[in-house]
Amino acid sequence: MHNEPIRLFIADDHALFREGLRALISATADITCVGEAATGEEALSQIEALQPDVVLMDINMPGVSGIEAMRRTLRTHPTANVIMVTMLEDDASIFAAMRAGARGYVLKGANHQELLQAIRAVAQGQVLFGPAIATRITHFFAKAQPAGAKQPLPELSEREREILEMIARHYTNPEIAQQLGIGDKTIRNHVSNIFNKLQVATRAQAIDKARQAGLGGEP
Repeated sequence: MHNEPIRLFIADDHALFREGLRALISATADITCVGEAATGEEALSQIEALQPDVVLMDINMPGVSGIEAMRRTLRTHPTANVIMVTMLEDDASIFAAMRAGARGYVLKGANHQELLQAIRAVAQGQVLFGPAIATRITHFFAKAQPAGAKQPLPELSEREREILEMIARHYTNPEIAQQLGIGDKTIRNHVSNIFNKLQVATRAQAIDKARQAGLGGEP
């Protein structure tokens, strides 16, 4: 463990959450808060300048989403350890964060000890997901298909299957765009391609096909 304090950056649009976290950090000897931001854009420019060891990033921020901000951060500052902080517990956001390179994922309701533990763990190169998240990940993989099993709807790309899964769970296009950290127009294009490939005209028909293929819950 290095003797220098861990340099932490907080990106969250809730001032009260940032304030509580600052107070918590100020009482620790091994972590120091080097900066904070309330939007994804602000976070990107400051992280670039400050080069923190660990970034606590809210998944849902106005403007650039936390997931997109993390993707861009890791492109320019690949050694940054990003922990996603969120109120959300749904699988789509957890896996979007994991795919984008999150080193940890904690819920906003996590206790202070859990938050500090996550910051220290990722600073040492570990990957840490809070207990609630770890349980979901284990459950997800327990249900996953065995290797070599036939993919449902093989005509769809992996991204299209992911979006269809979210449509089947009744997410709207803007919600899907926010969860995956990509633009509304891109989502509309994907949805249009999905409808063409499945030869359906409405969302309800797409959901039927998805459920028959085992996506988005029970048929």
